[in-house]
Amino acid sequence: MRTVTCNNVHLLIISSLVIFSAYSASSDLDVLLKLKSSMIGPNGSGLKDWAPSSSPSAHCSFSGVSCDQDSRVVSLNVSFERLSGTISPEIGLLNKLVNLTISNVNLTGKLPSEMENLKSLKVLNISGNIFEGDFPGEIVLGMAELETLDAYNNKFTGPLPVEIASLKNLKHLSFGGNYFTGEIPESYSEIQSLEFLGLNGNQLRGKVPGLLSKLKNLKEIYIGYFNIYYGEIPHEFGTLSKLEALDMASCNISGEVPTSLSQLKHLHSLYLQVNHLTGHITPELSGLISLKQLDLSNNAIIGEIPESFSVLTNITLIHLFNNALYGQIPEFIGDFPNLEVFLLWGNNFTGALPKNLGRNGRLKILDVTSNHLSGTIPRDLCKGGRLESLILMENYFSGPIPEELGECKSLVKIRARKNFLNGTIPAGMFNLPLMNLIELDDNNLSGELPGNMSGEALTQLRLENNSIAGKIPPGIGNLSNLTNLLLQNNRIDGEIPEELFNLELILTINITGNNISGKIPPTFSRCSSLTSVDFSRNSLSGKIPKGVSQLKDLCILNLSRNQLTGSIPSEISYMTSLGTLDLSYNDFVGTVPVGGQFLAFNESSFAGNPLLCLLGNAPCPSIESTAEHLGRCCRPSFGISKLVITAVALVTSLT
Repeated sequence: MRTVTCNNVHLLIISSLVIFSAYSASSDLDVLLKLKSSMIGPNGSGLKDWAPSSSPSAHCSFSGVSCDQDSRVVSLNVSFERLSGTISPEIGLLNKLVNLTISNVNLTGKLPSEMENLKSLKVLNISGNIFEGDFPGEIVLGMAELETLDAYNNKFTGPLPVEIASLKNLKHLSFGGNYFTGEIPESYSEIQSLEFLGLNGNQLRGKVPGLLSKLKNLKEIYIGYFNIYYGEIPHEFGTLSKLEALDMASCNISGEVPTSLSQLKHLHSLYLQVNHLTGHITPELSGLISLKQLDLSNNAIIGEIPESFSVLTNITLIHLFNNALYGQIPEFIGDFPNLEVFLLWGNNFTGALPKNLGRNGRLKILDVTSNHLSGTIPRDLCKGGRLESLILMENYFSGPIPEELGECKSLVKIRARKNFLNGTIPAGMFNLPLMNLIELDDNNLSGELPGNMSGEALTQLRLENNSIAGKIPPGIGNLSNLTNLLLQNNRIDGEIPEELFNLELILTINITGNNISGKIPPTFSRCSSLTSVDFSRNSLSGKIPKGVSQLKDLCILNLSRNQLTGSIPSEISYMTSLGTLDLSYNDFVGTVPVGGQFLAFNESSFAGNPLLCLLGNAPCPSIESTAEHLGRCCRPSFGISKLVITAVALVTSLT
């Protein structure tokens, strides 16, 4: 009989392990190649370096793959690749996986049940895909080490899987951005290790379980957006002593903000916007000493901003817009050293803005539209050179626009329409490098527009209904991205500068109700992008420039109440986009052309031109005719001619 020594046994075991390891590593290579074939799909690409090889460890150098010392795959991270297929069942053979991250690659289908074999997983991230159907909760039952489960932004449906409650080491759970229905399982309160809970953006209903307050390690909770709960914010949430972020926005909650939340000393973000919250802003919330971002907008909250909030010196963002708040804006708001965003629009605030607002050098966005605020615009809003958006519309602000705003190179938009601002517009405002919108209409602004304009980012300039005088400066042609120029109802005089029509992107020009004279520049027809032109109620003279029909996209042309002469260009008949034409109350002569687009206009478009007539039975004066021939012209009533009626009837019969 053959005797087997201990050494022989030892060698036999080692040899077996080596063979097994080599076999397993080789199997991992095959599995990855099968996964690639499945995940690429018919319309995908990527994973190009995942190629067959005779080397048993070749797969360890594949992109997104990490191996242990035995060449077994322990980490698979294929995020942001161009894939379009599914996860094949072979994924379950990678039983040494610790990290499986297949994120933002547009995979579809259902998760294979074979994933239950991945018992070593600590991280499972399948976010940003198109996985569908019920989430197979049974696959996680054996994943005792799982710490992160991220299925955010897929198409999972059905109830939230209750099996998740068995994961005693789970710290991060994200099921947001799916189509889960039903209620939040109360059993989720048993995941004592949980630090992050994301259930936002689903179709959950029911009542938010107060038992979630048992999650004493919870730091962030996101359960709003598209979910429709009933009832109030659980007052028990005030016991989540480690909580840093609470987001219950847009989820139908009602009632008042519970005072118990004031106990959350580490809370830096409180998002409760777009709900049905009522009552006052409780002064006790000043206990949130770490608070940086507060959003209570779009609710039905009443009352004033509590004086106790002066201690919230870490605050960077305050959104209180679209409520029923009133009273004055407290002066301490201007003292907040870190305030960047302050939005109060759609309330009933009165009084002035704090004079020191912006003095912290960090203010970026201010919007107080549709209140009852008065006083002047604070001078230091852009003291730190960070102000991007200043929106003061529909209030009672008066006084001049601070010259400092003309030097604010960070400013992107200023909107202060419908106030009582006066004085001149800071000249530098037309040269700011990022400014794309100046909206100062319906004020009492005066002075002249500056000759130097170089703001290439400016797309909209709205200064209508003021008392601005002087000429339209030729420098306006330097605003190369301007699309809308609205200067109507001011005191502007002089001529229209030819440079205005160098603006290749201009869509709308409105200068009605000024004292502008001279001829319409012949360069007018260059602006092929124009859709609306209103030069009415000025003192323009001369003829309509030739080539007007080149304005193929023009919808509105209003030249009424000027002193224009000559004949009406027949080429207008080819401007099929023209829906509104008003040439009334000028000095045009001859006959109104017929046919084509002229069939769309009635006699009111040509009224008030004594030497102009529609084609009729009586002879009409030629262009050279004088006023003494008026008696031989067709009557000024501009009755519709038989020819036009015949043409309309013909068109009708053909349609």
